[in-house]
Amino acid sequence: MKVLIVKTSSMGDVIHTFPAVEDAVRNRPDISFDWCVEEPFAGIVALHPAIGTIHKVAVRRWRKKLFDSETWREMASLRRALRAGNYDLVIDAQGLLKSALVATQAGAPIAGFDRASAREPSATLFYQRKYAVPRDLHAIERTRRLFGLALGYQPDLSTLESGIVPPAGNLPGIQGRTAFLLHGTSREDKKWPVEDWIETARELAGRQFTPVATWSNEAEKKVAEAIAAAVPRTVLVPKSPLADVAAILGRSTLVIGADTGLTHLAAAFDLPTVAIFLATEPGLTGPRGKFASTLMAPAGGKVTPAEVMADAERLLALRAISPLVGKMGAK
Repeated sequence: MKVLIVKTSSMGDVIHTFPAVEDAVRNRPDISFDWCVEEPFAGIVALHPAIGTIHKVAVRRWRKKLFDSETWREMASLRRALRAGNYDLVIDAQGLLKSALVATQAGAPIAGFDRASAREPSATLFYQRKYAVPRDLHAIERTRRLFGLALGYQPDLSTLESGIVPPAGNLPGIQGRTAFLLHGTSREDKKWPVEDWIETARELAGRQFTPVATWSNEAEKKVAEAIAAAVPRTVLVPKSPLADVAAILGRSTLVIGADTGLTHLAAAFDLPTVAIFLATEPGLTGPRGKFASTLMAPAGGKVTPAEVMADAERLLALRAISPLVGKMGAK
């Protein structure tokens, strides 16, 4: 059986789909999977070894140039590629009108959430198979349940495995423990103050960690440089392709991040990950992992560096004893 997954964006949503893929691989080894995703996140999808062909869409870019002939050529090329895939089933794991329209291009039966479950009920008009999944569950569990219903198995929700491993690569010349500081995020109200990042970097350096920071735009570059100027032990990673950043991230000892896609990736790598949520509710979409936690700013209050470091120490201790617990349980 050949299945196409449609989950085009955002990075966090894409990462939340990996546990469902891992369930399916274990329960339905007869199925092969391809994936249709926004072009910036193709490298993230490639982290899962079960994914074959990755079809790139550019809905965000196409919208801006809808009347450009090149846009129409790219859309036609995508349609041809999806039709050539000869899929037995398409799973629209996003539940949006845009993802449903992409899914129809494959010319195969489409499975998705039913009208009461989908994020945009109008998307269900394009589905041949519709499944009820409660909306008050975390996005990861919702997707796992959808895949199980569509593919005929019951996922074991007592476990959580993403099935991904970091790509090859590392920071040359760095020895010892590293802490990746993911300060960049899409909205101003999600950003932790630079003074708090600097204080956290100082605390980490005092504990013999090497803080690591990077950026993707000029505003983030200023923050990263301010951290490095205040804490010289900090290593700055120049603006790099997402796959290169993922490789460095995946080999970190600790990750402290704002509400951003790379924080979800760190959690999926099972790294000790402290997520700092200031303006968004993490309940149904926050990072999930064996060693991940979320600190939510109280109404009118803030998350302090001391709180972040205390949670980091707790997660590091948990990670340290985890192999021992596993060995004891195996006896």
